[in-house]
Amino acid sequence: MSTTSQHLDATIASPDPASGAVVERAGVVAPRTAVADDAKEGTAFRVLGFLSFSHFLNDMIQSLILAIYPMLKGEFSLSFAQIGLITLVYQLTASILQPIIGLYTDKHPQPRSLSIGMMSTLTGLVMLAFATSYPMLLVAAAFVGTGSSIFHPESSRIARMASGGKHGLAQSIFQVGGNAGSAAGPLLAALIVIPHGQTSVAWFSIAALIAIVVLWNVGNWYAARHAAFRAKAKAQRDAHVGLPRARIAGAVAVLLLLIFSKYFYVASISSFYTFYLIDKFGLSVQSAQLHLFVFLAAVAGGTLLGGPIGDRIGRKRVIWFSILGVAPFTLALPHASLLWTTALTVVIGFVIASAFSAILVFAQELMPGKVGTVSGLFFGFAFGMGGLGAAVLGWLADARGVPFVYEVCAFLPLLGIATALLPDVRSRKPA
Repeated sequence: MSTTSQHLDATIASPDPASGAVVERAGVVAPRTAVADDAKEGTAFRVLGFLSFSHFLNDMIQSLILAIYPMLKGEFSLSFAQIGLITLVYQLTASILQPIIGLYTDKHPQPRSLSIGMMSTLTGLVMLAFATSYPMLLVAAAFVGTGSSIFHPESSRIARMASGGKHGLAQSIFQVGGNAGSAAGPLLAALIVIPHGQTSVAWFSIAALIAIVVLWNVGNWYAARHAAFRAKAKAQRDAHVGLPRARIAGAVAVLLLLIFSKYFYVASISSFYTFYLIDKFGLSVQSAQLHLFVFLAAVAGGTLLGGPIGDRIGRKRVIWFSILGVAPFTLALPHASLLWTTALTVVIGFVIASAFSAILVFAQELMPGKVGTVSGLFFGFAFGMGGLGAAVLGWLADARGVPFVYEVCAFLPLLGIATALLPDVRSRKPA
């Protein structure tokens, strides 16, 4: 198993000469032993690699739903509102269940739950391949959403266990797999599903079966270590938090607002970008899906860098840059030519994606010892906002046209100004 150096970077945490504790970002003060033990164990890159690969397979499967929307729209004569409802069912299933599962597994760890969740995703995938009616599509989306609700909070917990104290890096490695899978989905749909029809979706069952095997082995690693991790989490829960409870609640509310702005905007791209390119520039379905792949690949790149940069320069700075910093580009997008549309979406995808790792780890540090609850809340809220965005924007696209959607959504990143309300507690230098 790969390991990193046996110490924490001073920009992540540094000893308090007065108390002998370690001061982490966002005002959290954890016992020296809780943080030092993470560093001593080192970063388990093999486990993070397995999680990232599984995340790749999971989100590749999930992105097929979005990627084959044009085909489903023609096959089942769907409106844009019905397209948005498919996403809403999928996203809300995940959104509602994820915080509940995270809260439960904080108290009752379930090392085998990852494989079980992937079985639910597999069931939804097979139903999607052979669905003969619109209600069956909705049920398939619900099964995929249920699988996602189990996968994300538990995988995020294991990523933190394997981080060796480099929490932002670990989250980025984990999440970049999902972003890469989301990017690969439309590309594979263009190459396999669109030419060969709906039933060819069943071929992706092989990916789900591989993920089940990989996650079973990750579960073995988790089962061997969860007792020690629970003891460490209890020590962190008992640690002093250097902010009042109301201040922490306010900071979490701000982080959720930023998640809303990010994922509502991303929903406009993931659900309707292909239609936008077809409507405005006359592209074919396959060409439009390749453009969506380019956007999602840029998202993967931004995700990979956001976490480790946040470890070094501070998560609040990354959030500032990622949310508010993308506004000039989103405002320019509705008025751009095809060439500039492609270029702008690459910049938008890269910049806006760098926020999530920083936001998630910021929240985990605000609420130490509640990794599952925090991960479930933020992943669930992100999914819910993505689903709600798809439904609302689908209705708006039916009423005013797809280009109008991008004119409205262009202003969402301006909500990033709320980052100013987040705590700005910096690590103290070693004595």
